[in-house]
Amino acid sequence: MTRHSLYFIAPHQISVREETIPAPGPGQLLVKTLMSAISPGTELLIYRGQAPQDLPADTSLEALPGALAFPLKYGYAAVGRVVELGPDVPAPWQDRLVFAFHPHEDRFLATPAELLPVPPDLAPEEALFLPNMQTALTLILDGKPLIGENVVVFGQGIVGLLLTALLAGFPLARLVTLDHYPNRRLASETLGAHASFDPLDANVLADLRASRTNQGQDAWADLAFEISGNPAALDMALAVTGFHSRIVIGSWYGTKKSELNLGGLFHRQRQVLMSSQVSTISPELSGRWTRSRILQVAWDMVHKVKPARFITHRFPLAEAAQAYRLLDQHPEEAIQVVLTY
Repeated sequence: MTRHSLYFIAPHQISVREETIPAPGPGQLLVKTLMSAISPGTELLIYRGQAPQDLPADTSLEALPGALAFPLKYGYAAVGRVVELGPDVPAPWQDRLVFAFHPHEDRFLATPAELLPVPPDLAPEEALFLPNMQTALTLILDGKPLIGENVVVFGQGIVGLLLTALLAGFPLARLVTLDHYPNRRLASETLGAHASFDPLDANVLADLRASRTNQGQDAWADLAFEISGNPAALDMALAVTGFHSRIVIGSWYGTKKSELNLGGLFHRQRQVLMSSQVSTISPELSGRWTRSRILQVAWDMVHKVKPARFITHRFPLAEAAQAYRLLDQHPEEAIQVVLTY
């Protein structure tokens, strides 16, 4: 039996290779992939050669062994159907629709522990967004938004939009987002942002301050989320937040560097910079918020938000190179790109 797998082989170069795959062994299942979602954050860093190649791909996922060095398989959002069971696998797994944190390939072997059954009332397109929703939920748990706060989100890619959708359900005083691309700003306001600005606009800081509700303070935001992937946005986040405000950094910059202005008010204002990463849970919450609980809430939020509406492009696996070129060269056209099989 053979399969077709996507490999990153060099900066701006990918290939789809045919490989031999054995029949499922004891405790294994064979999954036929229906679709997989491209991560426009991490995967673009790998595609552009901006990921540290000595860094482990993911220490929490068995499907992503090794380092981020070329050539490598990568990807973590695949939905497929179980088509064959190995010995000792319970019969109810047969034909089950499943989600897997797995690279882009049309068939793969997995154990039941590596698969998540897709809820019966959820379409495969919706299930693809589980990892991004889990990321948005982790950002919420780390940021701890409070009633009456002014909150700003830098970046309205797919994670930013899902975060905006979750924040819109809080009793905030004001929720403002920033993104350079008009289609994302429009989507953001549709999800509940009170306003969405272009961070490259010369008047953006004035616009932010004019929209604040805490008029007695110089700063606009009590809480900021930086998930644009642009290191320059972190300095702007410092500029619009106030005394002991929290800035949650969900972006992974790879080899890109961030230059921060920490010589001004940062020290006196006791501003808090914190990193947020989806593979772990804050120690103060981990006693109650288990991985299974996080995933269940993420499934619930996927069902509520229905993020499949943000799929802008679908490409067959054989045309994956075109999909990555689109994300790399014309990000203004795409929000979520999906590979089909």
